[in-house]
Amino acid sequence: MTTWLRRTLSTARAGFPLAAALRGVVALALPLLLGLWTGHMVPAVFAGIGALWGVGQDGSSPYRLRMQRLLAVGLASALGLLIGELALRSGHAAAVAGCLVSTAVVGGLISLHGPVLSVTGMHLLLGTAVGSGIALSGPWWQQPLALLSGVLLVTFLSTSPWLWRRHRIESDSVRAVYRAAAQALTAVGTPHAEAARRSMTLALNDAHDVMAPDLAAATRHRPEDPDTSRLLDALRLAVRLGEVVSALVWEGRPLPPVVADLPLKMAERLLPAGRSTATGQSLLPAEKAAPERDLRSPAVRALVELCGTADAEAGADVVLSVPARPRPGRTVRLRYAVLLSACVLVAHISAVLLHGPRGYWLPMTVAFIYKPDFGPVLRRAVHRCVGTVVGVAAIGAVALLTGNTPYALVGTVAVFGALMAVGVRHHYAVATTGLTGIVFVLVDLLGEHRTLYATRILDTTLAAAIVLVANFLVWPDSAGSWAATQTEAALIAVRRYRDLAPNATSAQRQTLRRAAYRRLADARRAAAQARAEPLPPKRTLPDWEATITAAEQVCDAVTAEILANAAGSGGDHSPDSA
Repeated sequence: MTTWLRRTLSTARAGFPLAAALRGVVALALPLLLGLWTGHMVPAVFAGIGALWGVGQDGSSPYRLRMQRLLAVGLASALGLLIGELALRSGHAAAVAGCLVSTAVVGGLISLHGPVLSVTGMHLLLGTAVGSGIALSGPWWQQPLALLSGVLLVTFLSTSPWLWRRHRIESDSVRAVYRAAAQALTAVGTPHAEAARRSMTLALNDAHDVMAPDLAAATRHRPEDPDTSRLLDALRLAVRLGEVVSALVWEGRPLPPVVADLPLKMAERLLPAGRSTATGQSLLPAEKAAPERDLRSPAVRALVELCGTADAEAGADVVLSVPARPRPGRTVRLRYAVLLSACVLVAHISAVLLHGPRGYWLPMTVAFIYKPDFGPVLRRAVHRCVGTVVGVAAIGAVALLTGNTPYALVGTVAVFGALMAVGVRHHYAVATTGLTGIVFVLVDLLGEHRTLYATRILDTTLAAAIVLVANFLVWPDSAGSWAATQTEAALIAVRRYRDLAPNATSAQRQTLRRAAYRRLADARRAAAQARAEPLPPKRTLPDWEATITAAEQVCDAVTAEILANAAGSGGDHSPDSA
C-alpha cells in the first residue's frame, strides 16, 4: 500500500517550466483585466475559461503539433459550449441530458484515435457541460466566441517563440538521443545497462515523434531549410547509433571513457550550439585512443566507423519512418464511449438532484477523470480529489486574506494559472489545484457568490466514485487487456525483426528494429499502467515485464549478430526465439 501511494503521488522529473508559468499568468489575467476595464465581465470570464483549458494543453511538444492541439481544443470546446448553451436555453431538461450524453458518445468514440482527437473529444464534452450548466443572457454566439478567443490567446503565446527559436524543440529531442546513448555506453557491463538502453529507446521514440512532420515531408522531397536537413541527418545517424549501442549492451564488456563519450562528440559535431556548422578535428582519431582489445569488438569498430560518418553523409542511407502504434479496436472504443456517456448521465442526474439545474461540476469532473489514454484511471481520480481539496483550502485562505475585490481576484487567478501550468508538466494533482482555484474565482466574477467549498469536494468525490465504479466493476480488465494486446504486438514486431533483419537492406533493417523497440516500449508502458490499477480479489496479472525484457534481449542479440556478420566475424551469441 505504501509503495502504491508513493508511486501515485510521485512527481515527474523535469525542470521548472518558467516560460509556461508566465504564459499561464498572462493568458488568464489579461482577459479578466480587459473585462474589468471595459465592463464586459461575462465574455471576459468565458475567455478566461478558454485560456484555462488552453493552459491545460500547453505542453512542450513542437510548435506545429502544439498549434494543432490547441486549435482543436478551442474549436471543440466552443462547439460544445454552443451545443450546451442552446440546449439550456430550450428550457427542456431532456435536451440538456440528451446533449450531454450525445457529446459524451461522440467524444468517447474519437478519444482513443490519437492525442489530438483525444483532447478534442474531452473538450467537446467539457464545453457542453459548462454551456448546459451556466445560464446566461446575451447573444447565443457571444460566449463560444469569447471562449475560443481565450484558447487562441494561449495558442499565440505558446507558439510565438517559433519566430526566434524555430528548431529548438526538435534539436533538443535529437540531442537527448546522443546523451542517452552516451549514458548507455557508460553503463555497459553494469546492472544498469538494460535500463540505460531502454532510456535511449524512449529518447529515440520521442525524437521520432517530435520530428514526425519533417520526416513526412522528407519522404517527398529534400528539405530546403539547412537546419531541418541537419536535424534529419543527425536523427538518421542517431538511429544507426542506437543499433550499435544495443549491440554493445548485449556484449556486456565495459568500455573506456574515450569510447563512451563518442556520442556526445558526435552530437557536438552534428548539432553545434550556434547556427554555424562545427569544424575542427575529425572524430576518427578516437580509434587510435581505444585499446586494441576493444577494437576486436565488431560493435566498437562499428561505433568508430559511425563517428567517421558524422564527418561525411551522416547516415543518408537510413530511411526514417515513424513506426505506427496499434490503436484500440472498434469494440474497445464503443465500450468506452458507452461507459463514458453512462457516467456523464449519472453525474448529471446526481447534480440535478443535489444542486438543481446548475450542477456542471459533476459531469465536467467525470470528463476530466475518465481518460484511460491519459494514464491510470485510479491515479487520475486520486489526484483529482487531492487537488480539489487543496485547491478549495487554498482559495478559501486567499479569500480570507484578500476579500473579493476585483483586482485581488485577478491576481489570484494569475497565481493559480502559473500553478496549473507547472502542474501540467509535473503532477496532475497540482494542475487540479490550480484549476479548482481558477474556477472558483471565475464563477465568483460571474456573480455566483454562494459558498461552494464543501459542495465542490463532494461533487469531485462523487464523480470519481462514479468513474471508478464504471471502470472497475463494469470493465475491470480494460487496462490488462490493452497491456496484453500491446505485448502481443511487440512480440510480433520482434519476431519480424529476428526473421527478416539478417537478410534485409540497411534501411529495411533499421525500420524493423525501430518498430520492434517502439512496440516494446509501448508494451512496457501499458503493463505499468495495468499494474497501477486495482485488481479484483484473487486475481493476478501475467508477468508481462519478464516477457518484454526477454524480447528486448532477443533484439539486442539479433543486432549484435548482424553487426558481427557485417564485420566478417561470427557472433558468440545466437538469438533465442521470441
